[in-house]
Amino acid sequence: MAKYFDVHPENPQQRTIDNVVDSIRSGALVAYPTDSCFALGCQLGNRDGITRIRSIRNLDNRHHFTLVCQNFAQLSQFVRVDNNVFRAIKAATPGSYTFILPATKEVPRQLMHPKKRTVGVRIPDHVVTQALLAELGEPLLSSTLLLPGEEEPMTQGWEIKERLDHVVDAVVDSGDCGTEPTTVVDFSGGEAEIVRRGAGDVTRFE
Repeated sequence: MAKYFDVHPENPQQRTIDNVVDSIRSGALVAYPTDSCFALGCQLGNRDGITRIRSIRNLDNRHHFTLVCQNFAQLSQFVRVDNNVFRAIKAATPGSYTFILPATKEVPRQLMHPKKRTVGVRIPDHVVTQALLAELGEPLLSSTLLLPGEEEPMTQGWEIKERLDHVVDAVVDSGDCGTEPTTVVDFSGGEAEIVRRGAGDVTRFE
């Protein structure tokens, strides 16, 4: 049965944030809110968490997982960014964008695209997510909480708790966070390629 954490959307209670992060460090798979929609997340080296995300979402090994980072300094440890791409990403973050970039050696092999050796990264503009990342001190390995056969992610914490009670370990609820996933931009080839149009404004990358 999943733990349920009710977090204030503007002033997250530090004790609650600490408890969520303790769970993540202990191997928990959590459903948590972002600036686009709910996501599934676990610690970077949590192989069981990765397997469970794949199972819940019915993903194959070509799926790009996302490293949700607190800031640009953290993001740059896990992906290679040249000067032009740096400026484009820096101007768009924090925000509702996921960027696909060549991974560094810091990224576990099972998280990369098997052929391209790329990974998704993002810096969310969400108070609760940022509080979790600040306390954790490393990125959250994440994937949009979109269930197989459904067109939109779930938006209510209580509904996620009800439906995924036996497949996730915790649900973090700070209120409605929208239904539109991030805009995905692939920079792995050096130029911006819009892979998915979502919550982020795509005009700056066209």
